[in-house]
Amino acid sequence: MFFALTFILNRSMNLGGGYWLWSASLQYLFMLPMLWLLLRRQKAAAAVVKQIRCRPVVWLLWSTVGFGLFYAPLSMASCYGESWFVAATWQITIVAGVLLTPLFGSRIPVKNLLFSAVILAGIFMLQLPRLENMESSGSLKALALILIAGVCYPLGNRKMMAHCPAGFSTTQRVFGMTLCSMPFWLLCSVYALFTHGLPSFGQVVQSVSVALFSGVVATLLFFEATNLVRHNPKQLAIIEATQAGEVLFTLLGGILFLHDSLPTKAGFLGIGIVVLGMLLNSLSG
Repeated sequence: MFFALTFILNRSMNLGGGYWLWSASLQYLFMLPMLWLLLRRQKAAAAVVKQIRCRPVVWLLWSTVGFGLFYAPLSMASCYGESWFVAATWQITIVAGVLLTPLFGSRIPVKNLLFSAVILAGIFMLQLPRLENMESSGSLKALALILIAGVCYPLGNRKMMAHCPAGFSTTQRVFGMTLCSMPFWLLCSVYALFTHGLPSFGQVVQSVSVALFSGVVATLLFFEATNLVRHNPKQLAIIEATQAGEVLFTLLGGILFLHDSLPTKAGFLGIGIVVLGMLLNSLSG
């Protein structure tokens, strides 16, 4: 539910004339002080900085992949269609996460891959009318951007889970990744400033909301869930598949608040298939 705000508010900012690169950069620029305040109460920020100093290249590389190369393309994709369309296409990340499993020394959980394919079949049904006019609607560009984001997000998350020490909390990991992605976001901000000027007050306010609810709350919940099953590829695939729920919440939010067009009959059938795939994936655990 909280992740769905990313797609809804990014689309809202685009419709309001906000530049997509500001939407992406501002989320992480606002996330950093929020996460620091959480860790300050626990006096745990110093331990994060110490770990980064020990392995700066690892932290900078995988934080930029997991946050920068994930969220910048995803934000740009919101320029090409309704919020629920972007959220639906984003579910490519479910299969991407499963297929990345061999990189971490484990076998691909075939059953979970099949159930994830059911979810993607539902996503395909949801997008079917758009795919018929892919070039004219910009859907092809959105698909390419989201494919990049869908691979980078689980890759960066899993790499940092592997490199963080056992005693690290999820908040520490997310804070460290946010901090180490700052060079990327600062460069993006400078580019946005010189090409499109300062963001509007409305875009700043909405970016604060995205940073709090999606960047902090949703990311901490999701990363903690993945951390709990980090050594079980099968259950990790199940957790990552729950992201399909974003489609339902985004669809409702987009229709209610942004007046997005309703899916077709095939689209509603696709929603049912998505729910079925999520249930099958959960029961397989």
